[in-house]
Amino acid sequence: MNKTNQAFRSQTIPSIPIPRQTVENTQLWTALVTPMLPNGDVDFVNLEKLAKQQADAGNGITLLGSTGEGLALTPNEQIAIVKFVCQLSLSVPIMVSVGGYNLPTQLSWIEQCNRLAVSAYLLTSPIYTKPGVVGLTQWFNALLEQANLPCMVYNVPSRSGIDIPLAVMENIQHHQNCWAMKEASGDLNTFLSFTQHCPELAIYSGEDAMMPYLSSAGVKGLVSVAANVWPAATKRYVEMALACELQSLFPVWKNAVEALFQVASPIPVKVIMHLTNLLNYPTLRAPLTEYEITENPLALKKLMAADIEIKQWLYQAKNI
Repeated sequence: MNKTNQAFRSQTIPSIPIPRQTVENTQLWTALVTPMLPNGDVDFVNLEKLAKQQADAGNGITLLGSTGEGLALTPNEQIAIVKFVCQLSLSVPIMVSVGGYNLPTQLSWIEQCNRLAVSAYLLTSPIYTKPGVVGLTQWFNALLEQANLPCMVYNVPSRSGIDIPLAVMENIQHHQNCWAMKEASGDLNTFLSFTQHCPELAIYSGEDAMMPYLSSAGVKGLVSVAANVWPAATKRYVEMALACELQSLFPVWKNAVEALFQVASPIPVKVIMHLTNLLNYPTLRAPLTEYEITENPLALKKLMAADIEIKQWLYQAKNI
C-alpha cells in the first residue's frame, strides 16, 4: 500500500458524530466518489481533499454508495474509508451506505460503524433477491434496530431490481431511527405516494434532474452525484429549487445532468472530475472503466460543455 495512504489511515478517530438536528436539516448530500490510484488502490490523499471540499460547501457526505463504488470495494477498504473520513473531524454530517443481500453481514457492518463518528445510514433494499412486503419489512426493521443513528431508506429500482412498496414504508415509518427516504424511481406518482402516506418521513430526491419538478411536491432535499463536480453550484441549485426559483434552472441543469449520466455512473463524473483537476486519476473498479467516456470524443465534449455552462450559471446565480 502507498505509504502516504497508510499514514492517513492510522490517524486517531474522534468518537462524537454531528448532532441529529444537523443531519435532519441538511438539504444536500453528496454521494461521494471513491478516488483511486492507477493500480486500483484507494487514493486517501485525494479523498481528504474531496471530503474537505464538500465540507467547505456545507454539503453532507454519503460514503460507499453506488457513486462511491461501495460494492466493488473490499470490507477492509470500506471500513478504512469510513474511519478515514470520520477522523477528518469535518463540520458536516457523514452518512454511510448499507448495501448487499446478506443480513448478518449488513448488521455486522452497522455495528462496526456505530463505533465511529458516523451521523446517519443509507439503507438499501437487498440486491438481486427481490423480496416481498413481509421480507422487506423484516429486512429494514432489522437494520433500523441495529442502527443507533437516523436512517434514510433508499428506493432505487434501477439498481436493486424492485421498487420498495408503499406498504413497507408504512410499516417502518414510525421506527425511531427511520428519518428519511431517498426516492430514485424517477416516477413523480411514486414520489407523491410516499409523501402522502408517509408524512413524517423527509423525502429526498435521489436524482439530480428531478429537483425542480419536486420543488412544490414536498421534497426535503437532494442526494446528489453532480455535487461531486460542482459542490457550490449544486448547493445553490438545491436552494433555488426548494425556494421554487425555477426559471434559471432550465435547460442548463438538465443538460449537465444528462452529460453526467451518458453511461453508467460514476464513470462520467470521475472522468470530468479528472479533467477539471478534482481527481488525480479517473480510475474505476472493473467492470466499470473510464474508457467508456475517454475514447468517445462526443461524450467528452458534452462533459466539458456542461462544466462551462454550470460555472457560468453559478456566477449569474450568485447575483440573483
